[in-house]
Amino acid sequence: MAFSNSSSSYTTGMDASQRPEEVCLKFPPKVSSPGLAALLAQNKGMFMDFSGPRLHFQMVVTFVLTQTIQGLLKYLGLPIFISQILAGIILGPMVFKEHSFITISEDSVAVLGTAASLGYVFFLFLSGVKMDVSMAYKSGKKAICIGFLTVVVPLMFCLITVKTLHPEDELFRNKTFFLAVTYSGTSFPVIHCLLSELKILNSELGRLGLSAALIGDIVSLFLMNISQWVRLGLEKRTQVLMNCGMAIAFVLVLVFVLRPVMKWAVRRTPEAGQIEDIFFYGVILAFMMSPRITELFGIFLLFGPFLLGLAVPDGPPLGSALVEKLDPVVSGMFLPLFASTCGMRIDLSYLKNSNLFARNQAIAAVATLIVKFGVSLVLPLLCKMPTRDSLALAFILITKGIVEMGSYSFLNDTRAISEDIFAFMSIFIILVASMVPILVRSLYDPSRKYVCYQKRSIMHSKLDEELRVIACIHVPGNVNSIINILNASCPTRESPVALDVLHLVKLSGRATPLFIAHQKHRNALSNKAYSESVVLAFDQFERDNWEAVTLNVFTAVSPSNLMYEDVCNLAMDQLTSFIILPFHRRWYIDGSIESEDPTIRSLNCSILEKAPCSVGILVEGRRHPKHFNCRDQTSDSPSYSIAVIFLGGKDDREALALAKRISHDKSVGLTVIHLKAAKSLGAILAENDRMLDDEMLRNIKENEHIRYVEEQVNDGPETSTFLQSIVDDYQLVIVGRRYKKEDPRTSGLQEWSEFQEIGIIGDLLSSADFGGNFSLLIVQQQQQRTA
Repeated sequence: MAFSNSSSSYTTGMDASQRPEEVCLKFPPKVSSPGLAALLAQNKGMFMDFSGPRLHFQMVVTFVLTQTIQGLLKYLGLPIFISQILAGIILGPMVFKEHSFITISEDSVAVLGTAASLGYVFFLFLSGVKMDVSMAYKSGKKAICIGFLTVVVPLMFCLITVKTLHPEDELFRNKTFFLAVTYSGTSFPVIHCLLSELKILNSELGRLGLSAALIGDIVSLFLMNISQWVRLGLEKRTQVLMNCGMAIAFVLVLVFVLRPVMKWAVRRTPEAGQIEDIFFYGVILAFMMSPRITELFGIFLLFGPFLLGLAVPDGPPLGSALVEKLDPVVSGMFLPLFASTCGMRIDLSYLKNSNLFARNQAIAAVATLIVKFGVSLVLPLLCKMPTRDSLALAFILITKGIVEMGSYSFLNDTRAISEDIFAFMSIFIILVASMVPILVRSLYDPSRKYVCYQKRSIMHSKLDEELRVIACIHVPGNVNSIINILNASCPTRESPVALDVLHLVKLSGRATPLFIAHQKHRNALSNKAYSESVVLAFDQFERDNWEAVTLNVFTAVSPSNLMYEDVCNLAMDQLTSFIILPFHRRWYIDGSIESEDPTIRSLNCSILEKAPCSVGILVEGRRHPKHFNCRDQTSDSPSYSIAVIFLGGKDDREALALAKRISHDKSVGLTVIHLKAAKSLGAILAENDRMLDDEMLRNIKENEHIRYVEEQVNDGPETSTFLQSIVDDYQLVIVGRRYKKEDPRTSGLQEWSEFQEIGIIGDLLSSADFGGNFSLLIVQQQQQRTA
């Protein structure tokens, strides 16, 4: 029997309410069917009578319908969460009434709901694991003010609105205060999901939004518990003291017992090793027990898994192991199923007979959202943020999602709120979650800041001024090759290098990206800090080149697909002229592939496309040359040979400018090999490019320390044959990228290119046919873009 909300009392509609249900269960329960063929042959019923096949069938239909809806809505920019909710509404009783196969029986509802709810509890636990509470006190004043005030100020306006609409409302006894907190609260997991989907997680706006969301979430959880204790205290004063004491005891056990035990397990794990299985499964066992234990301690059962997750040390090895093993199945299967079951609970027919309390709550929720948006907009503007960025941040902080939907669903299931309030809140969440991603995309484009009107390239840097370089490191093997290249550049006091080393680490087991400036925390290197070996190696390089090299070392911990943001932001902040990127493939001495990382290749492509300065991709040689340092050379004869393969164009001019800067030291021998088209086959370059090339080559020919070679070639195969005959004479070969620029000198080579990001000549020289006894640097000059 459905509840009746015809009562004239001003309440949630559910206080002291009873809902009689007639439930028919068959014992023993049917779980696994004998198979469809056996059922048809023996006429023992349908497979939908068995809970196992029925659950599988419901999940398949739900996922297929969700993907079908998403295939239509993705063109509107709507998140998949909306498709999951709509799939649930279509499959639920609101559309099919009593004929919905989802609600075919109480047993069907119980099994489906249990599986979905388990996914939601897992999601809350993993959200806690990913959160780093220490970031709350590390956040700047701006994030703390925004996070705190965007919860408290809307909450006060919500309570004022409710009292204005109904002066007799008892804020605590009637759960109005608790509901007001849910309207004004900020959910860190929801905002993290939104920023990840929009791919702005580690942008400036994303970092500020995450920090503010973390503060807001902590404030919201605190206020929720306070409202529950005050409500209980008004009814049972002795009981509230016991509940408060039990809650404090639960938190103390987490902080001073479980967390130290987990930290001890982490300390026992070797660096870069995996956590022992016994500790991993111990945490899982604690998680499975947490909802029940939380209830015993008098805390809302959903808080238990979340608080336990907060106690788990984030990042590797424990936090990352939990996330890597559990997150795919939770986010990929159980959480979408839970979102759809929330949609199945929605029935808009209850709005026809909604009571006054529900309607006032709906008005208060809308008013709270408007005030929260206003506060979230005004505060960044007062901090002198751009208007478009402030608007985007305001929309991010008011977003709603799976956490709010899940909370209202649990409150509805436990009869804490009525069906009409749940229907109002569901519409509210769906509308906000639909609009926010579209509006944020239209307002905020992080690549706008990379639009550069200033020329930042080696070619436009003076020889006697500091060259600002960023060197990116992924694995320890990249360190020596980068240092060898920098040593070959022979920095001096007259031609110094400002080096920013950026160690890129994949974000794992935590939600918040990190950007660490090691030169400010060098006294913290002894406790297994990020990038310890990288910092020590480049510190030695700086000492070897004292007063010629200025060093800064950074570590960026972020998602692989967003690492380019860290590189490009650092290049913008440091006014960098040149970025050195390691190639995604590394070889053993015998020529076999040592490692190949597609994520590094994708990162290199993104940086080539978006970088605000020139970029070089370094392909390490199979046989690493002996360590070279021009300061150790006593002979005037060159001991390090560099070749520049010059065809023409801006990328080749940039490569030549880099080589000229290196060749100022007599210990480095530079050869410029100019490949010219035989018999002037066709117009290869534009007139402007040809004039710039001629000017630069004229300076090269006049320099007696540089060897200049011209070679006539007819086609690509002839170019390949010539290069193969000469490259082994050099330790380093520098070429221009010349992306998608094919001419008679490279004709016939394009179709054999494996890696487009290093250009035709770069791909040719990196192939196995060339032996790989030399290092290869492919250079792209700064791409001028306009807004």
